[in-house]
Amino acid sequence: MFDLTPLFNLLGPYVSYFQSKWSQAGVTLVAFVILAFILLLVLEKIILKLTVKTKTDVDDKIIQKIKKPVFWLLIVLGLRLSSQIVFDQPIVFHLLESIGIIIFVMIIAKVLNTLLDSWACIFAKKTKSDLDETLLPLFRKVVNIVFVLLGVLWILNTWSINITPYLAGLGIGGLVLGLALQDSLKNIFGGIFLILDKTFAVGDKIQIEGGEVGEIVEVGLRSTRIKNYDNQIITIPNGQMANAKIINYVQPNPKIRVVVKFGVEYGTKVEKVKKVVDGVLKKMKGISNKPYMNTVFTEMGDFALLFQARFWVDDYKDAYTKKLEATEKIYAGLNKAKIGIAFPTQTIFVKKLK
Repeated sequence: MFDLTPLFNLLGPYVSYFQSKWSQAGVTLVAFVILAFILLLVLEKIILKLTVKTKTDVDDKIIQKIKKPVFWLLIVLGLRLSSQIVFDQPIVFHLLESIGIIIFVMIIAKVLNTLLDSWACIFAKKTKSDLDETLLPLFRKVVNIVFVLLGVLWILNTWSINITPYLAGLGIGGLVLGLALQDSLKNIFGGIFLILDKTFAVGDKIQIEGGEVGEIVEVGLRSTRIKNYDNQIITIPNGQMANAKIINYVQPNPKIRVVVKFGVEYGTKVEKVKKVVDGVLKKMKGISNKPYMNTVFTEMGDFALLFQARFWVDDYKDAYTKKLEATEKIYAGLNKAKIGIAFPTQTIFVKKLK
């Protein structure tokens, strides 16, 4: 498991006072048992009291999960050293070293899983995502599988078994599995990148590259679900979402601009149109003039003078209703001011032939 020669040399002068090998082995084992109990006592009575005072509970969870495995690791280490004094059987050494490797790998895996749980919970709260429910189990499985494989290879090496063929087999197997699950992995990692990049969160209103508009209802392991305004669920693979151009109406804030387009007859005075429509907008409630609220003459169209009435609302959820309200009131205001609303027309010239 480890090179125990330095530790064995350190203890050598102390156990050499005992003539019998069994006495030396017994003293070594008892010393490690006492050390294990002292360390367990220190972790429970001192270290845990110190970690309780910290701002995070991650250190408390780590100590709680590793204190017993560390205790048994010291016991196994004591058995391994004491067995070296009285036995000359490699099988005994390899067996004890294998047990020690299992406990050591278990300790490291527990620490990483605890850190992963803590990070995922904090990140899920910040992003309001279901990271802890969807991605966390996957990460746990990957971490545990990796450590199981490392532990097995370490044990095989301890028993002097050539692990090169196994490493080659793992490489080929991983390549085949990666090719077979290429699309699934693309979608899984696409979902991870969407969450890490904070592209959107559950509840955000977005518009995807295809033109669909809706609200994010779920960011799953393989796909993202969007509910449109017809109460239909659109399911899009995360790999496609990660590469798509997305408009997020919530970022950087829910404030949004509303534009009402209209046209009036040629010959109408531009300043009169602006005065009438600006007056309509100023009387409306629930809209904002920050950063601006105005009426602009944009284009001389084929059959109309084209204008835009522009204003802002503080919440994108009110944009549609305010646009409808503004359209209705602008139409009424133009009619009241006797400003003609343009409509498509054609002028036909007829030439009389002799």
